[in-house]
Amino acid sequence: MNSHQTQVLKADQFRRLHQSDKLLILPNIWDSLGARLLESLQYPALATASASIAYTHGFQDGENLPLSELLSLLTTIAQSSSLPITADIESGYAASNHQLEENIKAFIATGIVGINIEDTDKSTHQLYPITHQCERIQIIRKASDELGIPLFINARTDVFIHGDNKSVETKLNEAINRGLAYKQAGADGIFPIALRQQAAIETLVKELQLPINLLAIPGIPDFDALKKIGVARVSLGPGFLKIAIQAMKKLAESLKNEEGLNAIIENEITSDYLKNLVH
Repeated sequence: MNSHQTQVLKADQFRRLHQSDKLLILPNIWDSLGARLLESLQYPALATASASIAYTHGFQDGENLPLSELLSLLTTIAQSSSLPITADIESGYAASNHQLEENIKAFIATGIVGINIEDTDKSTHQLYPITHQCERIQIIRKASDELGIPLFINARTDVFIHGDNKSVETKLNEAINRGLAYKQAGADGIFPIALRQQAAIETLVKELQLPINLLAIPGIPDFDALKKIGVARVSLGPGFLKIAIQAMKKLAESLKNEEGLNAIIENEITSDYLKNLVH
């Protein structure tokens, strides 16, 4: 089986994961070791987080990591794992529709089978008009169709992190309008980042009839509730990195006080364990 056929199969596999009765939980990774770790734990798919990748490479989030570096990293991650991988590509690193089309082809060439695409214009830090974001989604769909890869387009809407003076109800109505428009344009899923109110989540799931991805943040319902509501996917964003840094920070603080030796010598994660992950 050639690499194109393999990528198509992974794309189909990833799509089916959103149609299952089981909640798709994705602890977003930022390197190949994280990919190997989750694969060894029998996760069905992988997702990257733009913030985690940016921070671990010394950049602020927001398309500040050079695109060439991101593409190289995604290629390495994709080659390190047999699992379907979806990548957070922010707003697509594109100042024009033509550049977006070229970038999408480059992203697909890394081996990924899904993307998160935001509706925030990085140059203005404002939401794109609905019609323009729909054009961008259509361009992504067309580019993926031309390459023969059924890319899963997870259309992220930032309505809940813009407009502090707007009520949740107003933001929800806008999210519904955008979600329906993005669905019509070719999106496969909707990612209303920062949405946490259960009633609003229930309404969005009912109105859009499309896989909904939520971010694991304080205030969201628990997994059982989300599953009953019909949420398809929960991702951690930079949450997985925060957990890792928390553990490192606590140990580093202990070591400064000449404490924490047992945490090192009794650690169940041995060198052999790490070696086996990258065999």
